[in-house]
Amino acid sequence: MELMDKLNILADAAKYDAACTSSGVTRGGQRGGIGTASNAGCCHSFSADGRCISLLKVLMTNHCRCDCAYCVNRRSNDVPRAAFTPRELAELTIQFYRRNYIEGLFLSSAVLKSPDYTTERMIEALRLLRTEYRFGGYIHAKAIPGADSGLTYQLGLLADRLSVNIELPSERSLQLLAPDKTKASILAPMAQIRDGAERSRQELKLYRGAPKFAPAGQATQMIVGATPETDRRILALTQGLYQKYRLKRVFFSAYMPVSDSKLLPAPAGFRPPLLREHRLYQADWLLRFYGFSAEELLDEGHENFDSALDPKCDWALRHLEHFPVEVNRADYEALLRVPGVGVTSARRIVTARRCGPLTFEGLKRLGVVLKRAQYFLTCSGRMLPGLRCSPEGVYRRLAGLERAALPGESWEQLSLFDGAAALT
Repeated sequence: MELMDKLNILADAAKYDAACTSSGVTRGGQRGGIGTASNAGCCHSFSADGRCISLLKVLMTNHCRCDCAYCVNRRSNDVPRAAFTPRELAELTIQFYRRNYIEGLFLSSAVLKSPDYTTERMIEALRLLRTEYRFGGYIHAKAIPGADSGLTYQLGLLADRLSVNIELPSERSLQLLAPDKTKASILAPMAQIRDGAERSRQELKLYRGAPKFAPAGQATQMIVGATPETDRRILALTQGLYQKYRLKRVFFSAYMPVSDSKLLPAPAGFRPPLLREHRLYQADWLLRFYGFSAEELLDEGHENFDSALDPKCDWALRHLEHFPVEVNRADYEALLRVPGVGVTSARRIVTARRCGPLTFEGLKRLGVVLKRAQYFLTCSGRMLPGLRCSPEGVYRRLAGLERAALPGESWEQLSLFDGAAALT
């Protein structure tokens, strides 16, 4: 099989991995080497399914011994199969980098023969890139559940970030749809990566030249909409993963119908829950940067987010006892919970009010989104002049703002390679 044929097959098979994120690591260029890594990363193109990418996102192989019902590469699926040799993958990455097509590599793989065998091939490809080609760019690698811990550690010494896909939000769903996998086999490498990173930090304290293990940390991904778990269950799992395994990011992927299995939503007429995925990402942001807990955002009476509102507005309308917040006296944490007030604008408020009392006009200049915040704030004890709204009226207005910001019922993501006629 020609190399470009392999690339077409294995790049297409990798498109459902939603790990397009900033690198989280900085590495300057070295004499005689090629490539650098920037902490902020750079997304500059889009894949056919709409995800922003700056990496060569590809599988080592799509030959798989597993038969996960939700996966396009499952053993029982009749699709073209291919596999890169480590040399082919390394050469392809370097050639693409030199042409400025990519800024790094995202390498995953189906399980060929065994987890150890697959991991060894990935290690060899990354070893060639780092040592023979002296590639200093960003590399994100997927650790293979079930692989020997020593091999996972070697992979982390070559990659900037590691990730292990948890796939589904509950062990019951995993047993039903992925009988070859277990919760323990997925969580074990997460713990290995966490412990390896801690070991690396301790070694670096003793010796500055010690090798770095996955310096950009680890991430994971779970599929949303393939199984009946609620948003509350998904968010509680997300919070637990952050706390126990020190993940940098949890990615959510709306289920795409790639199977006729009776255990999954029927492909005919099924629409991927993209809005639900979006709401979960917004809630994830609240967990990581706004001081919310999963138990606060959703409870037994509210198992799922209201799709008409962003999660912060949804929470605020269900907890009106916390509002209105007086901007001239409230602490930073209370300000963060006001819809329309972000991390930056909350810091600006705390700084600016030292010079005098703030007004609604002043809040607007500080970056507060008053279209949302006006219902939940007072300035010097007063609401915005002329504002009179019931909770039902606030809901309708906030829902209207969200509706205007979301895409319509029918939309299409163009491919990077569509002809010029498609853009007219």
